[in-house]
Amino acid sequence: MLIQCESSTPLKECEKIITILEQYRLEYLVSRAESKIWIGVSSSCSEVVLDALKKVISSQQLIPITGPYKMVSRLCSPNGTIIKILHPKKKLKSQNRFLEIGGKKIVLMAGPCAIESQEQLETISHELEGASVSVLRASAYKPRTSPYSFQGMGEEGLILHRNAQKKHQLLIETEIMDVRTLPLVAAHVDIIRIGARNMQNYDLLKAVGASGKPVILKRGIAATVEEFLMSAEYLMAHGNHQVILCERGIRTFETSSRYTLDLSSVAVLKRLTHLPVIVDPSHAAGRKDIIPALCKAALAVGADGLLVEVHHHPKVAKCDGSQALLPHEFVELSKELKKIANAIGRSL
Repeated sequence: MLIQCESSTPLKECEKIITILEQYRLEYLVSRAESKIWIGVSSSCSEVVLDALKKVISSQQLIPITGPYKMVSRLCSPNGTIIKILHPKKKLKSQNRFLEIGGKKIVLMAGPCAIESQEQLETISHELEGASVSVLRASAYKPRTSPYSFQGMGEEGLILHRNAQKKHQLLIETEIMDVRTLPLVAAHVDIIRIGARNMQNYDLLKAVGASGKPVILKRGIAATVEEFLMSAEYLMAHGNHQVILCERGIRTFETSSRYTLDLSSVAVLKRLTHLPVIVDPSHAAGRKDIIPALCKAALAVGADGLLVEVHHHPKVAKCDGSQALLPHEFVELSKELKKIANAIGRSL
């Protein structure tokens, strides 16, 4: 059961509901988002409990979701959710001040895997200007399989990322790995990304949920769709209703690509949840030659955006150079993606 408090005095209404839930010893969690308060109840409510609740709230506020995830469920918002993120451009008209993810426009996010230098970010940002890119992706902290691999520039990288944002007026996103660095990361970027390795890092999910910062949640390499959605439920249940899901490939027996991009999950997620869904073809492929085809397929199956790795000199990249497109290659790809977007009634 999911209960929505949206009266003129949601706190008082919420207190009455909690009193009833505690009276009948039901487990619940309260999530606050803007002017609304949501209360997720762990189990279905008996008729006695429902009758008691209907005495203090309207039946329309009771959403009978019996599945394991509630706030994430499409039943919670049948028309889908559009995440709005304030754009750094100061001179935009009021109606264009927000980047919308989950609407008619397909959002392109591109950039290097890891931040390496100011020159790197400047070069890539400049060369991507003709590619309809809205978000500059790059990471200051990198989880690596080997402890000897480049781990990222840390705080210095965040500062370089912010400098690139100011100059090129792009939104920026980066990966969060540790609860301890969350305040620092949140202060520098527009969107926080939780990587595949941390999809089930529940302490991190709770902290990012409480931060209220827009977040991209990547699917774990061996996670089912339900497990993926339960991690998103953690974020929403702890107060973050600006969640963007990202399919980035799962581990299978196939060895021709780094992972197997599960495009069927995009279609499935669109039916199960109201949250926007984007696709990262770069980490799924692990090789640049098939990335254009995967990007096109992702749009055709209904993805709301793409998260693509681009590097101006991939042969000397400190991280994942083999799966990075050159900037001019991405610019050309964006022209083809625009045709697909138009064909399916969307824009780029």
